[in-house]
Amino acid sequence: MEYVKAAEVLPEWLLREIQQYIQGEFVYIPTLPSRRRKWGESSGAAQYYQERNEEIRRIFRTGASVDELSGKYGLSVDSIKKIIYSKK
Repeated sequence: MEYVKAAEVLPEWLLREIQQYIQGEFVYIPTLPSRRRKWGESSGAAQYYQERNEEIRRIFRTGASVDELSGKYGLSVDSIKKIIYSKK
């Protein structure tokens, strides 16, 4: 995250208004909910895990055991069960 000088981006009237509440401190202004990205959208992690989990379900349906999948993917038996039995 990069810091931006308020005086460079805010109108003077708004800067004066904010200064009545806080001066010389850092303020985080969150993104509007409509502009937020979901976890993993930017990095591609969400897509990776979705595809991996679909593959795990497909392999399980073809007869692989939970223990086999656990070893193959380096996940706990409980994690494999959660993936297999989730409603996604």
